[in-house]
Amino acid sequence: MARVGLTATRLVAAAADLADEVGFENVTVSALARHFGVKDASLYSHVRNVQDLRTRIAVLAAGEMIDRIASAVAGRAGKDALVAFAGAYREYALERPGRYRATHTQLDPALVAESSTYRRTAEVTYGMLRAYGLSEPDLTDAVRLLRSTFHGYCDLEFIGGFGDPRDVQTSWERGLDALHMALKHWPRTAHGDLG
Repeated sequence: MARVGLTATRLVAAAADLADEVGFENVTVSALARHFGVKDASLYSHVRNVQDLRTRIAVLAAGEMIDRIASAVAGRAGKDALVAFAGAYREYALERPGRYRATHTQLDPALVAESSTYRRTAEVTYGMLRAYGLSEPDLTDAVRLLRSTFHGYCDLEFIGGFGDPRDVQTSWERGLDALHMALKHWPRTAHGDLG
């Protein structure tokens, strides 16, 4: 019999904590059931399967991450906003590695389209970049550049992939200087212009 007070919200929060401890890919319904001292079947009234559980972790993590980023960028613009955005992103990625990994899960596009969390993520990100005077399709290109840069840097930092003795924080700051300059001097694309 499931413990009193076992809810989907409580399960997902515990699963997110577990992801940070053992890795997102190691979160299973069985591992979560062991955590709560119940049988696997006790959890299936709250989550459909492991995919459902991992999707819920991804949505939870995306919400936590954008809350942190939105708070950091509030009232800021230009380079100040970029640095705050990047710092909050990196801090979350390094402090919550399992949750962060979950944010890179491929989700059902319909779920993303109807999710207030993902709409807010787009609003905050695109809002920060609009201060650079960007509009579509340049906005999308800039978002992709920032996401791939931040993600690659955080992934490499997390695994100790920077072997040079140069201070990692200094390299991060110099990278943000370069990104700011790239955004400030973005080569504008006329709508529909492919090159």
